[in-house]
Order: sequence, then C-alpha cells, then structure tokens
Amino acid sequence: MARIVAVIVGLCSILPCGLASADDRLAFLIPNLYGPTGLIVDSVSPLPSGETHSAHYNASFQQSFTPFNIALATQLASVQIPTPASGFTFTFDSSVGVFKRSTESFGPILSDRAETIGRNKVSLGLNYQRFTFDSIDGVGLGDVPVVFTHDSPAPGGRADLVTTENAIEASLDQTIFFATYGITDRLDVSVAIPLVRVDLKVISDATIRRIGTTDPGVHFFATPSGGFGDERTFSTSGSATGIGDILLRAKGSIVKSGAAGLALGVDGRLPTGDEENLLGSGAASVKPFLAFSYSHQPFSPHAKVAYQWNGKSLLAGNVTTGEKKDLPDVFFYEVGADVAITKRLTLALDFLGRTVIDGERLVPETFHALDGTSTFPQVRFETASLNLLDGAVGIKVNPGGNFLVDLNVLFKLNSSGLRDKVTPLVGLEYTF
Repeated sequence: MARIVAVIVGLCSILPCGLASADDRLAFLIPNLYGPTGLIVDSVSPLPSGETHSAHYNASFQQSFTPFNIALATQLASVQIPTPASGFTFTFDSSVGVFKRSTESFGPILSDRAETIGRNKVSLGLNYQRFTFDSIDGVGLGDVPVVFTHDSPAPGGRADLVTTENAIEASLDQTIFFATYGITDRLDVSVAIPLVRVDLKVISDATIRRIGTTDPGVHFFATPSGGFGDERTFSTSGSATGIGDILLRAKGSIVKSGAAGLALGVDGRLPTGDEENLLGSGAASVKPFLAFSYSHQPFSPHAKVAYQWNGKSLLAGNVTTGEKKDLPDVFFYEVGADVAITKRLTLALDFLGRTVIDGERLVPETFHALDGTSTFPQVRFETASLNLLDGAVGIKVNPGGNFLVDLNVLFKLNSSGLRDKVTPLVGLEYTF
C-alpha cells in the first residue's frame, strides 16, 4: 500500500499545477474583478453640494463579493467524491482453503456498506466526475444581482448607485485514483488521490443609476471617445490543474451477524490541494462514520452517518487579507440499496444528505435606494446551516474476471448550496 501511494503521489507531482501568475489565482478572481482597489467610476464634476470627491464604490464591493467568494470557494473544495472501497468482497472458506465472494452485488458507488474487502486483497480504481455548477442557493449563476453603494452613502450625489448583473461560470473535473487493501478479514485501509481541474469565469455588467444627480459628469464610465457612459463590462477568467486533497481511510467491521453488518471507519483529509487555486479545501479534516448493510440478495440495503470536523482555511476566511477561519463542519447521512440484477450487473441507488453547519448562505432580497422609491434586486449573505440533498443512480458492470466498470449519475434534490443539476461519473476497478 505504501508503495502504491508513493507512486501515485510521484505522478501527481510532475503534472502541471496551478497558474503561472500569482495575480491569476482562482480564489482572487472575484475579489479583484474590478481591479485591486475595487469598483471606481470616473468623475469630473463636483457633487451637487459643491464637494469634490473620489467616486469610489469599494466598501460595497467588499461586503458583497468577499462572502460570495468564500461560499463559492468552500463548496468547490468539498464536492462529493466516490467511495474508495472495493466492489468485490471476499471471505476465506477454511473448509476448502480458498477465498469466496461474500456478497452477490458489487455495492454502492458514492455511499458505503459494512463489508470489508478481505485479508490481503487489493483493489485499485480510477473514477472521473465533471461538475458544471449552475446555481447557488436557488439563484442561477448566470444572473447574480449585486448593488454597489457609494462610500459614505447619503441623500444627494452620494445616493447614486452602481447595479451589476453578474454571470459566473464554474466547473470542476475530478479524476480520482484509489487503492484499498485488506489488512485482516475485518479491517481495510484506503487512499484516494484526486487530480483536479477548475475553470472559473466571471462577467459583470455594471450600470450607473443616477439616484441623486442629474449631471453625468459626477459619476460615469469614460467611453473610448471621451464621453460619459452609463455602462461598462468587467470580466476575468482562469483555470488551474493539480493534485487535490488526499483522502486516507480505515474501516473495520465491528458487528457481523448473519447477513447484517456494522462497520466503524474514519476518513482523514489532507490539505494537499492548492487552496488559492480552489484545488483543495486548505484545511485538514477528520470524519468518523458508521456504515450498516444487510446482504439480503439480490436486494442489499445500506445506510451511513458521518460527521466531519474541519480545521482553519484561507477559503473560509478572507483571501485578500490572508485571514484564516474554521471551515464549516459537515454532518452526512446516506441511505440506499444495491440490487444484483444479474451476476455481472448491479444497480446502485442512493439518497445523499449533507448539513453544512454555519456556512455562508446566499439570500435574494430587494435593495431600497435613498430616494425612497427606486428598488433593485440584489443578494446578500448570512451565516446559517444548510442542507444539501442529492440522489444517485448507477450501475456496476463486470465484463469479466475481477474488473468492474462504474457508470453513475448524481442529481440534486434541492437548491441549497452550490449545485450542479446532473453530475456524470465513469469509473474502473480491479481487485486481486
């Protein structure tokens, strides 16, 4: 097992990781969308009061987009990964001196069952997933409204606003190498190493709203011809590729009574992914879990509960200042079944729930301007717990020998958090 881990880590280290320029790090794209000093509009005329000023909208920028970056980054770094467990499980039959299959089905794809792989057995696998995120807390990523107020907003010229319509394209590709080894008939150890690619693009269409002024020279976007423009488009994009957060696991069977089994396990997540490029969470975590299964062939139900404690991460704090804070803890609850359709085909069905405790939650609201009549849609963030519910349907096919081919579809059941409507998965596994 140690040799396998060393080889995979060595391969990961020679792959291209991150971006060439520090200014292009993905976690900084949204905070730096309008430039390092925030959103500033042009001004050549004084305020109606005669006061000269800098037309600076940075205060609202910090309030609106720093929490959005935190929510986007932390959820990009904590997407569901396939279970590093074997589809083949074995027990040693002492009466004939050989190993025999202990389950008829090939088990779940994204959840867990209580069975272990068997002493001295090894399972190697490769899974690929692609997430194309389309919403966050029910708000489409193609149209996220944010209102920017003037520094020290007040009736008169400082009542002018800048409204923005923001389109965010975010995708994540994960290729996960995993290995499982049976130390004893009741104890497995596993490692999962993800190779991650993240693509992020943001387009912001900004419009000046003259709530407290009539002179366009007070607040404007300079046009190429030197005119007073009301609109400007800001955009930025980037991508990063590299090793993600490595997962280490130990799982032991603690109760086995007939067809029923209960296993206790623990996952340890190492902060090996580059957090500033959204390739990892930036925090170590520990996740103990209990897994129950009942091998009543051909139908085998299973259930799992887990709690993940997370450490401090830059992504949960403020990437612009370097402040780290605790990444939200997560409670997991899962139930499902695997059905042996034939000896070579298993259907896997799962319901997957996660409760993110005290995370950043986006809330749509209406902004009321200082003139008392004008209103605009916008979003704000609040700290609250949120439940993410998903379903999964997949198949495991045995083309021959101890090979398995996995095909799975993960789909959202509610709108909380950063979500992808449908996430495909393909995988290969070999046990010996």
